[in-house]
Amino acid sequence: MAEIRVPELAESITEGTIAKWLKQPGENVDKGEFIVELETDKVNVEVISEEAGVLSELLAAEGDTVEVGQVIAIVGEGSGAPAQQAPQATEVAPAQKEETPAPAAAATEETSSSDRTIASPAARKLAREKGINLADVSPVDPMGRVRAQDVSAHNNAPAPKAPAAPAAKAEAKDDGRITRQKMTRRRQTIAKRLLEVRQSTAMLTTFNEIDMSKMMELRSRKKDQFFEQNDVRLGFMSFFTKAVVAALKKYPYVNSEIDGDEILLKNYFDIGIAVSTDGGLVVPNVVDADRKSFAEIEASIGELAKKARDNKLTMADMTGGSFTITNGGVFGSLLSTPILNGTQVGILGMHTIQKRPVAIGDNIEIRPMMYVALSYDHRVIDGKDSVGFLKMVKELLENPEDLLLGS
Repeated sequence: MAEIRVPELAESITEGTIAKWLKQPGENVDKGEFIVELETDKVNVEVISEEAGVLSELLAAEGDTVEVGQVIAIVGEGSGAPAQQAPQATEVAPAQKEETPAPAAAATEETSSSDRTIASPAARKLAREKGINLADVSPVDPMGRVRAQDVSAHNNAPAPKAPAAPAAKAEAKDDGRITRQKMTRRRQTIAKRLLEVRQSTAMLTTFNEIDMSKMMELRSRKKDQFFEQNDVRLGFMSFFTKAVVAALKKYPYVNSEIDGDEILLKNYFDIGIAVSTDGGLVVPNVVDADRKSFAEIEASIGELAKKARDNKLTMADMTGGSFTITNGGVFGSLLSTPILNGTQVGILGMHTIQKRPVAIGDNIEIRPMMYVALSYDHRVIDGKDSVGFLKMVKELLENPEDLLLGS
């Protein structure tokens, strides 16, 4: 017999939720086979069986919260043995019948409670006649002694309104127009973290706009050759990632975080890329983006996005980021104020590309334009650095050859 326990996931994760049982009681289990999927605050993890046999018992149901180290299933010896769940249900019934004298026990407890109450003999006699529990009587005496007039006042007090009335009112309103849905663990974590960021940082947002003409022309001209050489498509994200890394090197405080009364300046460039999934927004990291080529960045982003959609991200993919890029433009967002990611002090928001009239010298031209937003923690970053950072990103992207030469 082998116990299936919740494994150690990460230092910051102490519990998870049973998302889905991949095996059911009575089914054969091979050594190393996945039997359950756990949902944690950050990633989904599939747990394997260390022994071969038959899954004989599940000790947690789907949706239950389980802690690291907790036993959640039993794998027994043999093959194909059916799970014997019905006898367990039969055995529970007699136990429930034996517990029916509970009201008598409650009455005994009330009596002992009354006996411990300090009361005059007249008050006790009147309480017995009226069937009143002395423990429920509020005495006027500051010493707590219950007198006969206290019992009479309690007996004449209007009966409290039944608490079931509000519930009945709520039920009356439930005419099918509202569906109540429990938040997933990940959605709860996202909600909690975002609220914490808003409450614990001095977050501001500065804006600029980018003329995408040259970048789009360069991408259109080079994309086929790029694909043939690297077997990956050339997108805009690699340009933005390269521009962000260059700007972070010039403005190091945008690549930092606060630790107590100290500022931690990060000498690495792990750029988080926000990815939307059915379970919510996740932010895996392109590690050492400063050392990667355009092709390596595009390949990394594609791989991380696929892992995110397939719930295959690992803790290593999600930890250690120093700055984040989010692209609301894929959903058509024209302008937004992105919220900081965790302890990071900066996040760049990309938006949809829209043709707009722009003054070029003394002429008006129609250009493909994108608004960009930098949200930052004003406790660390001053306006000068935030504006300078975003202006540098803009200038690099409007002259993408500089990025290619720099890489």
